[in-house]
Amino acid sequence: MTPTKLTLSTSRDIPFNKLVLSQANVRRIKAGLSIEQLAEDIARRTLLQSLTVRPILDGDGSETGLYDVPVGGRRYRALELLVKQKRLARNAPVPCVIRTDGLAAEDSLAENLERAPLHPLDQFRAFQTLREAGLGDEDIAARFFVTPVVVRQRLRLVTVSPKLLDLYAEDQITLDQVMAFSVTSDHARQEQVWDSLVRAYNREPYYIRKLLTEGTVRAADKRVRFVGIEAYEAAGGVIQRDLFEPDGGGWLQDPALLDRLVSEKLAAAAETVRAEGWKWIEVAPDFPYGHTARMRRLIGTPVALTEADQAERDQLQAEYDRLIEAHAGADAVPEEIERRVEEIGIALAAFDDRPLSFDPAEILCAGVFVSIDGDGNLRVDRGYVRPEDEPMANPVPVEAVATIPVATVDATTPQVDPVAEPPEEDEGLKPLPDRLVAELTAHRTLALRDALARAPDVAFLAVLHVLCLQAFYRSGADSALDITAHSPAFTVQPPGLADTAPAKATDARHQTWLGQLPADPADLWDTLTGFDGDSQGALFAHCAALTVNAVREPWTRRGRALDHADHLARAVELDMAAAGWVPTVDTYLGRVTKARILDAVREAKGAETAQLIDHLKKPDMAREAERLLTGTGWLPDILRAPEPGPEPESAPDDLAQVAA
Repeated sequence: MTPTKLTLSTSRDIPFNKLVLSQANVRRIKAGLSIEQLAEDIARRTLLQSLTVRPILDGDGSETGLYDVPVGGRRYRALELLVKQKRLARNAPVPCVIRTDGLAAEDSLAENLERAPLHPLDQFRAFQTLREAGLGDEDIAARFFVTPVVVRQRLRLVTVSPKLLDLYAEDQITLDQVMAFSVTSDHARQEQVWDSLVRAYNREPYYIRKLLTEGTVRAADKRVRFVGIEAYEAAGGVIQRDLFEPDGGGWLQDPALLDRLVSEKLAAAAETVRAEGWKWIEVAPDFPYGHTARMRRLIGTPVALTEADQAERDQLQAEYDRLIEAHAGADAVPEEIERRVEEIGIALAAFDDRPLSFDPAEILCAGVFVSIDGDGNLRVDRGYVRPEDEPMANPVPVEAVATIPVATVDATTPQVDPVAEPPEEDEGLKPLPDRLVAELTAHRTLALRDALARAPDVAFLAVLHVLCLQAFYRSGADSALDITAHSPAFTVQPPGLADTAPAKATDARHQTWLGQLPADPADLWDTLTGFDGDSQGALFAHCAALTVNAVREPWTRRGRALDHADHLARAVELDMAAAGWVPTVDTYLGRVTKARILDAVREAKGAETAQLIDHLKKPDMAREAERLLTGTGWLPDILRAPEPGPEPESAPDDLAQVAA
């Protein structure tokens, strides 16, 4: 049996004013391109797809010359808009397919359901074809009503390895995975990572990005900010960027080049400092926290302001005071006033943060550390004296050494027994024998201990004196108190420890006190006695705090000392969240088990939130947990405020009586 030949619906051009929008169109929800955008597209390239229409019949079943539009309602609305804008004639011919069989609603439904959406890869490649034809990103964006960023994202996806794009076309990898692979343009590396993931359990986009950026340096790294992206690129460095995820400026792909640029810039800065005459200069991108613990810091004096600088500072201070007074107590301060006050504050701080000048004689025995601070700026710490470079007390002049006679010993010289009593001499007063001096001062020491115990204020000042000697002058030899206080170094250095809020606060406080203490330790006692009680107490607390060691290390047995650290934490109401510690992948979440990660989220956000991530692999779980815990103040047990210990048991009655 011969199959029946199909007969397609007829088509012809119908004047627009003869068309009427049908109520049988099934599309009711607005989606996709707006009517205005579609009108602009038609104006640019005319109508690319015909309308489907049905003749409108009168009561007798005769055609009226008007046509219903059940298929192509959005195109009709766009043409209608162009007519209203007088960009299209009311009787302009419109290509139409004329249908008479079936139902209008069925035609509308079929057109919308049976339309195959364009595969994203086809769109990416079409954008690439347009670019190769000479269109820029902005032109392409304007023609398809998207942003230039979207165009660049689509074009970036075409740079992924053809092998991976073929897998995407076959639905073997997802669009999110393709987006992750686009973080680098190295096809070989992309394929290598995919081959390693074929047999792996984790193919998440986050993990793909992590593998592709291994061995790179984030643009947010302080070394990058110190050198500058421009200098790195000018030296031939390459940056890979992620157009689909926030990347903080991308990743630098040549760490060796970056390190060379950092070393060169630091070395140039060190040479400038070396011209000041320092004995030594240490240069490094970063130094461990506490690296100056055994060194004495020189006390410099700020370089005096010139008359012009002083006049400018006085003028700024007067303006600052005037603005503050004028708006004191106001409910709202104009934005321009706030901005001006902030500008003046920065300028005044620059005047106060002047370079320090040092005694040229002290410069000869001291050194400088040149490094990079946490914000990527050059950091120059001047005036540190190593213990071996400390000047000798009362050194013998070289000229005197040359004139001291040297005793000679020969057979005729009588030998003196070192333990024999010295011969009696009646003439003059000789120094007291060493033993007698020791015996007498033993009596004095015991009496001084007793007297000091009866004078708490003086005892406090004496301890403060020796603490200051060891904290600021690195020596307790000038004190009669045999007290050793040192600031223990951290054997474990967490990344960025020196840039934390507590470290910065401690260093700033130390420098403030250093500026108030005398350069010569011989003058320290008089300076301390001149401080009021509050100042003495604050300085005492600072010096005592420098000696705290609450680090738990497996190779040490300091149980009671660590218990005491808990007592201190309760006494000062220590809050590690308020101190700035936050749980991140690097600080905690990426270094504990999945169970602990889930416990953290459960405690901070509830069981339902924890269930949302319990199916993830550990790297993704840690990353998502970091996001969920942000701003919650959650802390692991070891960092929480310690609970009070149990009350001590009452002593037995007999012991209590003995104590009484």
